[in-house]
Amino acid sequence: MRGFAIGALTVSHFRSHRALRLVLDGRPVAITGPNGAGKTNLLEAVSLLSPGRGLRRAEPGDLARRPEAIGWKVRAGVRTPDGLHEVETWADPGAAREVRVDGKVATQAALGRLLRVLWLVPTMDRLWTDAAEARRRFLDRIALSFFPDHAEAALAYDKAMRDRNRLLKDAVRDPAWYAALEARMAEAAAVLRANRAAAVGRLAAAQAGAATAFPRAELQIDEGEGAAGDLAATWARDRARDMAAGRTLAGPHRADLGAVYADKGMAAALCSTGEQKALLVSLVLANARALAADLGAAPVLLLDEVAAHLDAGRRAALYDEICALGAQAIMTGTEAHLFDSLGGRGQTFAVVDEGGLSVVEETARPRSVSA
Repeated sequence: MRGFAIGALTVSHFRSHRALRLVLDGRPVAITGPNGAGKTNLLEAVSLLSPGRGLRRAEPGDLARRPEAIGWKVRAGVRTPDGLHEVETWADPGAAREVRVDGKVATQAALGRLLRVLWLVPTMDRLWTDAAEARRRFLDRIALSFFPDHAEAALAYDKAMRDRNRLLKDAVRDPAWYAALEARMAEAAAVLRANRAAAVGRLAAAQAGAATAFPRAELQIDEGEGAAGDLAATWARDRARDMAAGRTLAGPHRADLGAVYADKGMAAALCSTGEQKALLVSLVLANARALAADLGAAPVLLLDEVAAHLDAGRRAALYDEICALGAQAIMTGTEAHLFDSLGGRGQTFAVVDEGGLSVVEETARPRSVSA
């Protein structure tokens, strides 16, 4: 199965990279180099070919290479099930991020309909012990991978909720103003809830049917107060309480994602660091399998320092699963030997620092026995 893939990737004045071009052939990619060499910056550049603020959630102005006071740009050839496309995204100093697809101005939502990108980064290692907001973002990225309209619903909900919160803080009491905003919030909330529930269901099915070395995670969405009722009615009833708090206290923006290590019956938050990492890898792989089944093409995977907390056996199993999926996984690690079991099934690059400039050089690797 051939998946979505990045072909030629060009990065200009982005983070540590003044100018860089990588030619990728669709196979998995291993990028090695010391900490601070710019490996994660390359993954971040690719993540911006999908909707949102990328894997670091950075503002456009924070992505430009310092100290140059010029804009940054990321450009890539993208292979999708419907053909090849040219995608560009950039931001000039002090300006919002812009997108162009095949030479035409496009929205970020269009990126979600064009390319599917999943990622796993070291900050997510704390996901199960972090605040609910991090797990909610994780869940929404999964939902977005299945349902490109999820981003638009989230934006609509957040805008209406911000307007409602402004009324609450200003102690506005006109019920007509609230009713109009709460109706818009309820419409968007219905989409968010349905997409999240469907995404969790898809992950459960993808894990249940897989032969994998990674543990199965049972997921549950906790929507908290108002979960079982009519949200519009809840918001109308609770206006006085919300006004005292100065914000909306119930709704999908308060949801949380729970996970249990299925074979042990243990909450993910209580598992070891290695087990928590393995659960995350399992969910990303399940997400990729489900998307491949839906679309006939595996998504692009961005796996930053993925070998951390994985023993040699699980590293080998991970690379086997990626190759079986036909996914282009772009992975980083500090040591080349971490990718020995990938062998000749993938491309390998080394990032080196030459006088303050990051340079990426392709390296040759012997073909592995399992290739």
